[in-house]
Amino acid sequence: MHQDKKHNPVLLEEVLHYLNPKTGDRYLDLTAGYGGHAKPILEITGNNKESYLVDRDPSAIEFLKSEFKNQEVNLMNQDFYSASEELLSSGQKFDLILADLGVSSPHLNEPKRGFSIGQEGPLDMRMDQTQTLDAYEIINVYSEKKLAKIIKDYGEDPKYIKIANLIVHNRPIKNTTELAKIVSKAWPGHSKTHPATRTFQAIRIAVNDELNLISKSVPIWLDLLNPGGRIAIISFQSLEDRIIKQALADRSGNRLDATIELLSKKPVIATKDELVFNPRSRSAKLRVAAKINKQKKGEYNAYTGQK
Repeated sequence: MHQDKKHNPVLLEEVLHYLNPKTGDRYLDLTAGYGGHAKPILEITGNNKESYLVDRDPSAIEFLKSEFKNQEVNLMNQDFYSASEELLSSGQKFDLILADLGVSSPHLNEPKRGFSIGQEGPLDMRMDQTQTLDAYEIINVYSEKKLAKIIKDYGEDPKYIKIANLIVHNRPIKNTTELAKIVSKAWPGHSKTHPATRTFQAIRIAVNDELNLISKSVPIWLDLLNPGGRIAIISFQSLEDRIIKQALADRSGNRLDATIELLSKKPVIATKDELVFNPRSRSAKLRVAAKINKQKKGEYNAYTGQK
């Protein structure tokens, strides 16, 4: 029944290494998807009862219900920002937190979801299929100026003006194949990646309000950590990574008010071996941090090496 939901979790070994799960740890997975990271982590902690798996996609939650049948894991069908706020206001704290911000393989592999450039599908791209805004509305209704801004800000495509103009002059655009073909006209000739990749990324980010949700969420995630707790965040493009890097920098460093310690100075990337069997991991960047265990004044702090 679930064969089509095969999803290879990226940087799994690295996540396990840095999060270093132990028996009894409380785990929060903010983008649980199809359980690729959650399953091996919960097998180690054995603490399903106090762990939470979050996903805004109802089909992912349905899959997790069946995957964790008769195991008392808490499932939340919400975007990670709403879920984080709810967990914080109810006083929850966690030892391990993971956010894998990539689009899962099942999304990309299901043409009807509209994420894939290579397969014809509707202009959808909604992670949460109950929301009204979809890619069709952005492509066919938004003004040329607004479209250009989205493609510039979220896709970082230098030909954003030309692409927005092509889209507006070819409306109505009905599906992903049509959109990819139109955008390609702005980039004649061959290129390693599909010329519409950046536009598709930009539209997807706009549909799902992704960057805004990330920038509002990271500070809450740090507040949800227990002293000594660890957080791992995986991003797949520079805009996301920039937000995460800044949010972690705001709470770390060699200063008295630091609340977290960075566990890797540079983002962790995939090994050559992983790139072979999981090409999606090529753009993945993992940043990890630990909550400083504030001890009584004068005691040695293992994280900062200071008294």
